[in-house]
Amino acid sequence: MDQDHVREFNCEKELTLSVIGGKWKMLILWNLGNEGTKRFNELKRLIPGITQRMLITQLRELESDFLVHREVYPVVPPKVEYSLTTQGKSLRPVLEQMTKWGISYKKFLDEAVPNSISINETVTK
Repeated sequence: MDQDHVREFNCEKELTLSVIGGKWKMLILWNLGNEGTKRFNELKRLIPGITQRMLITQLRELESDFLVHREVYPVVPPKVEYSLTTQGKSLRPVLEQMTKWGISYKKFLDEAVPNSISINETVTK
């Protein structure tokens, strides 16, 4: 989070979405919450479709928002691990509720418009 620039929001919901919104951040948080501390390539394997560049960008943003901790070990070759901070762990109930809502909404869509949506279950387990 840039301390030299004040970010303005209309409400707390907008702030929350600015921190966890987007295609990849919730999956990164979910996987670190479920799987625990992970190295970069381990995390990348858990999220099919994410590019290396995008994962780096998203991890840096989550780190700057104090949700992810990056631990660098002084070894050769370099070893870096990512884990959730206490603040990141506090999002677990929010992500669980979003998952429940998504399951319910998918059921609704399956009845209203059959075969309109597909979910890669391996990403969200």
